Amino acid sequence: LSETGGPRVFDPNGKRVLVTGASSGLGAALAEGLAQRGAIVGLCARRAERLGAVLATVREHSPDSRAWTVDLGDIDGLDGFASQVVDDLGGLDVVINNAGIPKRRWAWEHRPDEVADVLRIDLHSPIRLTQALLPALEVSGGRVVFIGSVAARLGPPSEAVYSAAKAGITAYAEGLRVDLGVAGSPIGVHVVQPGVLATELFELPDNDSSISDVEPLDPGEIVTAVLGALDSGATETFVPGWFADLPPVKATDLDGFLQGAVEYTRGRLDELGLPRPHVPAPGGA
Repeated sequence: LSETGGPRVFDPNGKRVLVTGASSGLGAALAEGLAQRGAIVGLCARRAERLGAVLATVREHSPDSRAWTVDLGDIDGLDGFASQVVDDLGGLDVVINNAGIPKRRWAWEHRPDEVADVLRIDLHSPIRLTQALLPALEVSGGRVVFIGSVAARLGPPSEAVYSAAKAGITAYAEGLRVDLGVAGSPIGVHVVQPGVLATELFELPDNDSSISDVEPLDPGEIVTAVLGALDSGATETFVPGWFADLPPVKATDLDGFLQGAVEYTRGRLDELGLPRPHVPAPGGA
């Protein structure tokens, strides 16, 4: 809150913003949207060629923006990367932890390497990167934004590990906000929980087909939501907004909510002509 008790108004103009996972989809949309509003954007991702194309578009609006090709799954390299970002941008005002990987699979079908990959990229990496960037954000009175998922709150079918990672990052964000408050820090912390996005991320190979009947979101809606969270100071924002009505229902009757998810999923599988899953028998039969 501001000194007058009202919401802190966020003006992107001139702010130095790091967007992770910025080579396509939501990350690219966030980078371009912030650049159009005058931010100096730092972009990072693994795919150099696609990252370069996004940077070229971003620089049409924000010439001082820059990009780094980096594997955020290399946890031990994140401290050095964070130092490079701060040095190259001359400080940092906002980090948007957007990079992540989905994994649709029935809970018992996840391979051990999949579990490790999802937790490393979606949970461990943003925590480590955020910790490394906190000193710079303390100086600027900056913000930390985590792109979560409604999966963090709703326990959707065939996304148990992904949901666990997004629930973990949501819990971390809440704890971080409390700890920073105890320390009297000016850093703000925000989580944006989107539904299914209309990006290639949700059509990657080695994932089960989506059975959701919710209309996919345009990435531009998430850009608006992120700016809204930064402007209002809200800790958690759902997109679309009606998703915010569901966690209180779940908390009131958890068993009933989860059974409703079971019945919904069975109905969707029948509608789509897909087989219902079966837990493997002993011996893998």
